[in-house]
Amino acid sequence: MIHREFLRRATIRVLAAILLLVGSRTQAADPASSVTVLIAYHSVSGNTEKMAQGVAEGAKAVSGTKVIVKRVGDVATDDLLSSDAIIVGSPVYFGNMSGEVKTFFDNWLLKFAVFRDFKMRNKVGGAFATGASISNGKELTMLAILEAMLVNQMIIVGGGGAFGASATTGPDSPGIDEKELTAARELGKRVTEVAIMTKHGSPK
Repeated sequence: MIHREFLRRATIRVLAAILLLVGSRTQAADPASSVTVLIAYHSVSGNTEKMAQGVAEGAKAVSGTKVIVKRVGDVATDDLLSSDAIIVGSPVYFGNMSGEVKTFFDNWLLKFAVFRDFKMRNKVGGAFATGASISNGKELTMLAILEAMLVNQMIIVGGGGAFGASATTGPDSPGIDEKELTAARELGKRVTEVAIMTKHGSPK
């Protein structure tokens, strides 16, 4: 009986030690697997802002992700440098990104000084856009955003659509519907997953 009790207690101690070891490794792995995703957008009517919120929901669905959502005019240099991924959204103005979003990218050289030394190199980028009608430049706008990222030697990723997520918001549209929000979430999730793979390697 004494021998059996000794074995039982020893087994409990070993199991407890294993659980503590596994738990500590899991806790240590969480910070290592985390990434920071910056979602920067311009919005006047609120439509692009709604899409930005959808993108944020998709990014947050990936465990260990820190998500920062800001209007392009509120983004600071540290926001860019500390992010592992950046997803930029714009309404379509005359078949292209808005002036505010263009100024945001111009400031990567003029204000933030991240272009000259390619400080955004190998960060992951994505794009989303909203426009009044089905064919008024949403794809052109997303491509323009992605081009700016390519010039900065970023890694660009699609999601929610061929070039990113987009929504039609004009008079004949109900605005941002659930299908368009789903596309926004898919974009946020995919960019985040690629950022994790880029930063930490593909999971086994």
